[in-house]
Amino acid sequence: MSARKVAAKHERVILKLSGEALQAADYSIDRKKTLGIAEKIKDVSGLKIQIGIVIGGGNIFRGESASAKGMDRTTADYMGMLATVINALALQSALELLGVQTRVMTAFEMRAIGELYIRRRAVRHLEKGRVVIFAGGTGNPFFSTDTAAALRANEINADAIIKATKVDGVYSSDPLKNKHAKLFRKLTYIDVLKKNLKVMDSTAISLCMDNNMPIIVLNMSRKDSIKKALLGQEVGTIVKN
Repeated sequence: MSARKVAAKHERVILKLSGEALQAADYSIDRKKTLGIAEKIKDVSGLKIQIGIVIGGGNIFRGESASAKGMDRTTADYMGMLATVINALALQSALELLGVQTRVMTAFEMRAIGELYIRRRAVRHLEKGRVVIFAGGTGNPFFSTDTAAALRANEINADAIIKATKVDGVYSSDPLKNKHAKLFRKLTYIDVLKKNLKVMDSTAISLCMDNNMPIIVLNMSRKDSIKKALLGQEVGTIVKN
């Protein structure tokens, strides 16, 4: 039986993408990478799963980094939020090129670019089979796009957050630097906080813990990794109570 005929374990998810997933060598947007991500999303949308996406802006601008170099933190964070909007539009363009209906919803008003985020409207778009890209983070400085993903997931009553990374899950240390790093298959939120594992920032983890929102961390470059997670197969690391 093909995967498309198997009932999905999750009916509505938030896919968290980093800005680096779209990054070109010159720190702009790599069109080929963006189309590759869009193809993976199109593939799993065929499972009739409602998909919301939260994307970072680190390939263009990082508010925290700019703040560390002397820029006002609030200003820097707003610039970072604008970077997420640019990435959202690039991903929307790639998805629509493949025939996937999308909506960009921004955390602050940008009428010519996307709809202002309203929870009920976002849920309605998802119910109609549209992929919704949530841009602009939470709309507030001092909060990361990890926290935005946790917030949106809880607001729209998602079944899980899927965090796409370039490694196979959560490790005891950086597997790109330590070949002996241990891959964890299952963790609790408390494990993540106590061991200071870099799954999401502590605000996002606490929000997920308080609302029992599972987080699945996986390698997006692995074939069918997202599909396997949606079908309930063991892939990557799952964080839950």
